[in-house]
Amino acid sequence: MTNKLHRWEISLIIGFLAALLFGAAGAGAQAGLDGKLVRLHVVAASDSQEDQLQKLRVRDEVLRYMETPLRDARDAGAAMEIIAGHVPGLEERLEEFLAAEGSARSVTVELCEQYGFPTRHYEGFALPAGRYKALRVVLGEGGGQNWWCVVFPPLCAAAAMEDLPDVSREAGLTDEDIGLITQEDEGYVIKFKILEWFGALRNWLGQ
Repeated sequence: MTNKLHRWEISLIIGFLAALLFGAAGAGAQAGLDGKLVRLHVVAASDSQEDQLQKLRVRDEVLRYMETPLRDARDAGAAMEIIAGHVPGLEERLEEFLAAEGSARSVTVELCEQYGFPTRHYEGFALPAGRYKALRVVLGEGGGQNWWCVVFPPLCAAAAMEDLPDVSREAGLTDEDIGLITQEDEGYVIKFKILEWFGALRNWLGQ
């Protein structure tokens, strides 16, 4: 009997240790983003052209409704409390909005502490897959494609206005967080890929 390890055994051990290392790094960074963002998820009733356009109009109405209340939020925890207090009013507002359009479609609004999001790339920034705090709006049976972004801080609007760094810092994101989501250099791109892999794994495990 020999105590020497075969080459494939050494490779397996190295791979396992690397996975643990990357997983730990990904867990820490992902948890940081999870705690600082509140995502927005709008689900269309179907994939018909009209239902997809309706989804975007409802998205705009949600962002308009929440814009003023969320101006006073300085972190995601405060944002969640504010949104929770406005969920009934938001649902009523969207029902009125749809009725004004001549639509009898139902709408459901819910706030989730953890909801799985895939990786999404936007103009000027990207967010890795993972389980985020989320405001979800489902139209009708919710059988259509989704619209994914961020309700706090308002990164989608900020990216369009080119003041994403300032808006992010005001909401408690660090320079490292901002470098990560904007992937400003190769080091952040690699770290983003680790988070993307780790977040996708969490979504698959449902944890």
